[in-house]
Amino acid sequence: MEVPIYFADFLKGIRPTSSQIQDYQTGHRTLRQRLMHDDDLRPIIVCTFIQGSYRRATAIRPIADKRPDVDVVVVTRLDKDKYTPIQAMNKFKPFLDKYYSGKYRFQGRSIGITLSYVDLDLVITSAPSEVDEEGLSSKSVTSYDTPEDTSDWRLVRSWVPVGEKSGSLYVSLLEAPKKEAEWKLSPLCIPDRETKTWERTHPLAQIQWTWAKNNKCNGHYVNVVKALKWWKQVMEPDPEKPKGYPLEHLVGICCPDGIGSVAEGVTLTLEAIASQYPTKPILPDHGVPEHDVMARVSDEDYEAFHEKVSGAAKIARRALDSDDFRESVLAWQELFGKKFPGPTPPSGNKNGFTPRAQKTQIGSRRFA
Repeated sequence: MEVPIYFADFLKGIRPTSSQIQDYQTGHRTLRQRLMHDDDLRPIIVCTFIQGSYRRATAIRPIADKRPDVDVVVVTRLDKDKYTPIQAMNKFKPFLDKYYSGKYRFQGRSIGITLSYVDLDLVITSAPSEVDEEGLSSKSVTSYDTPEDTSDWRLVRSWVPVGEKSGSLYVSLLEAPKKEAEWKLSPLCIPDRETKTWERTHPLAQIQWTWAKNNKCNGHYVNVVKALKWWKQVMEPDPEKPKGYPLEHLVGICCPDGIGSVAEGVTLTLEAIASQYPTKPILPDHGVPEHDVMARVSDEDYEAFHEKVSGAAKIARRALDSDDFRESVLAWQELFGKKFPGPTPPSGNKNGFTPRAQKTQIGSRRFA
């Protein structure tokens, strides 16, 4: 059974809490505002935007001693042919000393900022082309909206955030972006301090792909990702990899279009991974095909992961196919753990449980 009300409760329980979302908002908005108003950096900054699982609406609640984190991209006008990766990152040192003294560290491809309530990853890019500057400065890039906030996002000049679509212009604000051709932005280059080179990345292609996939999956795709991230992180933490974006990417290519529920999507995705990828695949990144997102996953880890997936697929199939409500709910709980609500106490009906009548209201998880 698909038990959609139970999945709604489960998803509410694994999303970031309202206080965590507030921490994300405070952290990234403060950083971005400081960057855009800094007298020394402002002339070299094109824009800032959020990337990663929070912009794609695939983030889950941190567990144990893990902390919330947000990735902030700052697109600069620094010429990668004139600045080495270390020189580019050092341009931000006076700013960091001013606002985040003792709280930042230079990492391989980003600058980590550790605050009392949130971790921030500041990702610096080299200068884009003049044509791309316009697209990167548009609200479709710099807004905070996610696939859970709206289904109409497109990388076009006329797109406006959810909060600005009101009043008499509402219809035109919805229709205009549909008529525009999307920008075909080039990958951005980020500094790699370890290899001392500029590496290509395309977070906007990942965002575009996720939005389109979620629409093709009737809005269920991002929830399938969250459910399977939770399964991997909590129920099957060993081996450690694949996790994060590599796991999300694998789920994305295995989740069928047209799914009618999260339960169906989870089951079919697990079965597809089990049957189609018995050995570690090469998975080209969206927008940067030369980058294999599974490159840092060892063959041994993938083999162990595949064994866990094969077992999970059997549990999910049993849960989905069961005609007994209680049996189905218990099987889903076996797959996802105690965050998935169990059947309520027996009350004399033929299946020995009392079905819940009220659907959980998940509410907004907007980042703005």
